[in-house]
Amino acid sequence: MQAALGTGAPSQRATVLAIILASYLMIVLDISIVITGLPKIQQELDFSPTGLSWVQNAYTLSFGGLLLLGARAGDILGRRRMFVVGLALFTAASLAIGVAQSAAWLIGARAVQGVGAAILAPSTLALLSTNFREGPERTRALAYYAAVAGVGASIGLVLGGILADLISWRVGFFINLPIGIVLALGAQRYLTETERRPGRFDIAGAVSSTLGMTVLVYGIVRSATAGWSDRFTIAALTAGVVLLAFFVLNESRARQPIMPLRLFARRERGGAYAARILYLGGMMGFWFFTTQYLQGVLGYSPMEAGLAFLPTTLPNFAAALAVPKLTQRFGNARLLAAALALTLIGMAWLSQVSADTPYLTGVALPMILIGIGQGGVLGPLTVAGVSGVAAEDAGAASGLVNVAHQLGGSLGLGVRVVVFAAAGSGTLEGRELLAHRVAGALTAGAAMLALALVVVVALIVLPRKPVEIAPIDPAR
Repeated sequence: MQAALGTGAPSQRATVLAIILASYLMIVLDISIVITGLPKIQQELDFSPTGLSWVQNAYTLSFGGLLLLGARAGDILGRRRMFVVGLALFTAASLAIGVAQSAAWLIGARAVQGVGAAILAPSTLALLSTNFREGPERTRALAYYAAVAGVGASIGLVLGGILADLISWRVGFFINLPIGIVLALGAQRYLTETERRPGRFDIAGAVSSTLGMTVLVYGIVRSATAGWSDRFTIAALTAGVVLLAFFVLNESRARQPIMPLRLFARRERGGAYAARILYLGGMMGFWFFTTQYLQGVLGYSPMEAGLAFLPTTLPNFAAALAVPKLTQRFGNARLLAAALALTLIGMAWLSQVSADTPYLTGVALPMILIGIGQGGVLGPLTVAGVSGVAAEDAGAASGLVNVAHQLGGSLGLGVRVVVFAAAGSGTLEGRELLAHRVAGALTAGAAMLALALVVVVALIVLPRKPVEIAPIDPAR
């Protein structure tokens, strides 16, 4: 059974934190490490332009769709046990990706890897919540967790570009093997098992949510080539909406739902989930399309494109580390709104790129604002998403944070693939056409960030009162 919350020597808690953060870093890296290698992957495995988006979506959809079931499994079977199981599956799938010989093989292995991440990720955040007391100690730990989410994405872009340019994009997945083995051994030794709670698995909820999101994103992406009037596009979109509606209905009636609707009872948490979906919808396309601009328009190599993201990486890291002190001075809600506004300004600036835009003033400078903004957004969003949650709901709440993160990215990328494909012009071709399409996709991302800011101000900043938050009563 787990020791008392927040007990243990500082060195032991530091080791626990290191294991959890390293495992989460591996998850985040694999979302972004393929980005700068996408042109090489497309060429080697013969992906179509729209099909290439499924290298990301296969991972994020299975990841996000099964996160809530993974969170429930941790509650019922023990979070350390599921942490190790998820880590093992994730590591094995990484090997399969590294040796993939076809587009279908790679997409299938990425989907399996997403399943492993769906088991692993909820345990990481839940173990943080149960090992660090709510207050400054947990805020600091969550700030490091958010720093991993933000900085890990940038590191993956740089590392992926270097590996794709100098060796092979496959190496980025092979390095997960030794890391995964070491982390699994460390988890067995240093992580204490949580109390196992009796319960049931909400299979209907897990299947309907995963299938619903998958066919919905498929319909959105398909519309980029087949059009919105295509019968299969309409069928996919309709099936997605129906399945997601069934999922919500099922959660309202299930005896032990994987997504307890009571988690949305508090306005701040609901706003945090909605804002995270919109924010990641805007940010996922930033990585995906900016790397195509750098390589396809500015002519950078994969390694140069990866290094070109440093103006985002370094400010991101610095801002994430400053979050605990900034939160104490300005408060979580005001810091969140200010950082989101910075991201929006940077994205709107970047969306003005053209074939003749200089890197320094048109790309690097807005990247700095985007990096500072992301470093300051994810930590406060995570705190808002798990604040005031009872211990028995920690797994479900952490699962929802990660669901919003992954599914927001998938939906955002799907929508922006459509915008990218539609932004054609009969007078443009080659580099000019690609730059025009990237600018359109980035503009759509700025619109998503603007909506996220509206949600944060309306549901988190304005209603906030300086009173102590009482935990949710799980019996309600």
